[in-house]
Amino acid sequence: MKWAALVDLVAEGRVCILSGAGLSTESGIPGYRGADGERRVTPMTVSELLASPHARQRYWARSFVGYPRFAAAEPNDGHRAVADLQRLGLTTGIITQNVDGLHQRGGADEIIELHGSLDAVVCVDCGESYARTTVDEWLRQANPRFDREAMTGQIRPDGDVLLTDEQVAGFATARCVVCRSDRLKPDVVMFGESVAKPLVQKCFDTVAESSCLLVLGSSLMVMSGFRFARFAARERIPVAVITQGVTRADAETTVKLESPLGATLTQLVAAVTPGAAPR
Repeated sequence: MKWAALVDLVAEGRVCILSGAGLSTESGIPGYRGADGERRVTPMTVSELLASPHARQRYWARSFVGYPRFAAAEPNDGHRAVADLQRLGLTTGIITQNVDGLHQRGGADEIIELHGSLDAVVCVDCGESYARTTVDEWLRQANPRFDREAMTGQIRPDGDVLLTDEQVAGFATARCVVCRSDRLKPDVVMFGESVAKPLVQKCFDTVAESSCLLVLGSSLMVMSGFRFARFAARERIPVAVITQGVTRADAETTVKLESPLGATLTQLVAAVTPGAAPR
């Protein structure tokens, strides 16, 4: 019954997709929360990062180790299925809370990146922007004896790896070439920051022109994503969810499937493709 309702909603078209970390777990990038919605990882906040050189040293050492593994992650079947839904003309927009760029690499375009992308780094003091690969090369040159390949540890959702104080000690951070500040941060919305109002409004407008909000792999525990589900429900726009575990928007949800994203989305594409066999 739930499956048939989901297929009907998506087949109608004008679907706004909102994706979260759960869509990328099959690519080897873990989420922030478990199936119970509780946070398993406590990321560094923007205030911590900017507060002291030591905090920036810790952040960039961890990021330097994790970045190659994070950047090597490949799109999974879920990302490719989202791109297929877009190519079928069934979407009004794709909003992602993820910062990994896997939607684009999976074949989708015009992605609204709600929280930015780890592909870029910005200087907080002068606003200059750099490619993450450029900063990575600066860090490599500044730390010739720092053997990141020898350091083990699970990649975390922000693309870093947990390191000990001993491993971080002596790590040299990079500086902006324009103003020489060391207050560089990933060009993402870190915990403690707010999404720019024009971008939030763009997301609301996209949801408003849609016939369905399809949430993929997000617990919606933070207001950043939950507000769109709440808005959709208030506007009587059906909210469909495919994820593993509880969400903050369970009360607002029209239909919910707790199932693996890749396989489920692949089946969904097959079901809504013109000429598909009756379900």
